[in-house]
Amino acid sequence: MLWRQATQLFRPSKRQTPAEWAVENRKYPVSAAIPGPRDPWLTPYCVAVSDAVQKADKRRVVMVCGSQMGKTDSALDLIGWNLDRINAVPTIFAGPSLDFVSNQFEPRVMALLDEAPTLKRKVARGKRNKKTRKIVSGVPVRLAHAGSSTSLKSDPAGLALTDEYDEMLANVKGQGDPLGLIDARGDTYQDFVNLITSTPSVGVSEVTHDSKSGLEFWKYQKPEDITSPIWRLFQEGTQYHWAVPCPECNEYFIPRFKQLRWAKDATAREARTDAYLECPRCGGVMENEHKAEANARGVYVAPGQWVTKGGEVEGDLPEADSYSFWVSGIMSPFRSFGDRAASFITASTMQDQEKIQTAINAGFGELFSVGGGDVMEWQAVAERRDEKLGIDEVPEDAALLTCGVDVQGDRLVYTIRAWGFRYTTWLIRHEEIWGSPDQDDIWDELEAELTSSIDGRRVSLALVDSGYKSSRVYEFARRMGKRVRATKGKDTATKPFQKTLIDVTVGGKLQKFGQALWHINTDFFKSFVHGRLERDLRKPGGWHVPAAVDDEYFKQLVSERRITTPSGKPKWQALRSDNHYFDCEVLNSAAAHMLKVGRIKENYRAPIEPDDEQEQPERPVKKKRSLAELSKRLNG
Repeated sequence: MLWRQATQLFRPSKRQTPAEWAVENRKYPVSAAIPGPRDPWLTPYCVAVSDAVQKADKRRVVMVCGSQMGKTDSALDLIGWNLDRINAVPTIFAGPSLDFVSNQFEPRVMALLDEAPTLKRKVARGKRNKKTRKIVSGVPVRLAHAGSSTSLKSDPAGLALTDEYDEMLANVKGQGDPLGLIDARGDTYQDFVNLITSTPSVGVSEVTHDSKSGLEFWKYQKPEDITSPIWRLFQEGTQYHWAVPCPECNEYFIPRFKQLRWAKDATAREARTDAYLECPRCGGVMENEHKAEANARGVYVAPGQWVTKGGEVEGDLPEADSYSFWVSGIMSPFRSFGDRAASFITASTMQDQEKIQTAINAGFGELFSVGGGDVMEWQAVAERRDEKLGIDEVPEDAALLTCGVDVQGDRLVYTIRAWGFRYTTWLIRHEEIWGSPDQDDIWDELEAELTSSIDGRRVSLALVDSGYKSSRVYEFARRMGKRVRATKGKDTATKPFQKTLIDVTVGGKLQKFGQALWHINTDFFKSFVHGRLERDLRKPGGWHVPAAVDDEYFKQLVSERRITTPSGKPKWQALRSDNHYFDCEVLNSAAAHMLKVGRIKENYRAPIEPDDEQEQPERPVKKKRSLAELSKRLNG
């Protein structure tokens, strides 16, 4: 008996990966959801992460994912694998709270030590076996929590596992960031590694399309726009994304929430049955039955890399001080597509922002933008084309016309709108005048557009964005007088619009009647435009677009979405690079407010102006009277 225990204690350890060790040594009880021998490759995205920890060539390995993804079992694999090595190192596991560590994780650690034959006899029992500190063959395993700085800095460690980092306190009783305290435990170990895992929390997120790989990666965001600590760490690392092949076109794509589909207006119960994942490349359908094979063939790919149809990752890995991984909660083998969809629909139906955030963070492993950030799909907006309205046709109900002009490096983009009762509005014309803004030709052409008659009406006010080529814009505004105003967007403005004088005298004082720059509250007017897109076209206040308008106009109209940054400040996030028509419509809306369109009475009919070619009626010439005649007239 003693000889068998001795050989068990001192036998040389195999050269195994943490996953291989788990297959040989871990077995789930009958009461488990999936009883029997452990299969780490059920969650292959976790295997790649534990392999990165084993390499120990970077001090940090970061994993961002949804809930119920199998990461806790992978952490247990790493603990068991490490303790079973001949060169085992002290380990520290740090959780977000004492309750989590003591009541949830500690029982699982003891189950691991008892179920693994190679570890069972190595565990110190009795008084040495404490709730938050285990001894295995003389090697300590510390279970710490973020609420105790003492537990985080009490023991040195060669391996650290930091779980649910986003839930940890930003400052542990004045001792600094918990992550810094944990990393300091490894100062005496050359091969120290800290595996940091968490579901994300709040922040701005958007994707960027890589034309070479055809993949959409998470776009790097400014740190001040990200509250989530784990997402900041992800951005600092290699930024691996979990990609899987489409069952129809066999091309790889990166699954995320926006590709999850369910029937319009479906209930949570209906979506639980019918939800599926749509391939962004071919529109192919991935059902739950395809998920296991897709994960089995899945690979991690970083920005700048690409995946062949055979599943080979090519291209250079970005240089970084840490490995970082992201995998969508959609790909969890423990939750169906329908489960994830149903959770989101339920939260949305209740209009509970906290529940919606949980669905996004935990269900999909994605950042949550406060304020939603929802925007209509351009196809839905395009379906609202007014079949009764034609290009260059001004309805009888229109009181006046406005124009918004966006200045680009190679052209002027403009839209002209008519306005009526309760801001009912009709798109009259949307065009581009090609040429350099440095040249006079395009400004002359714009002047002709603004002064000519359209269906018997002329533009009352045009706003021109001066963010680019401001000197030419100011020059044009001076030339056109009251008909044109130079503008500049300002998202922090307290008023919808505000006038600022920019011309100064020789003495440096502002000229009272000099050139003005109008600051436009972009958040106010962008919100105004998007708010009008869903108005009933049969009622006052509708946003009318002619039937002949091309799709590009609608794509640009919804090219941005409104979100709220962690600081509480609203921000408009670009969804596509071309947004010129949207900017023009924002300026049109500002012009309408400047002209007090809201005061227009119902059934108002504006007088028709004569066309340029028509002869203007002669005004009667007033006869001049002499002073004597005027005196005689006054004295009666």
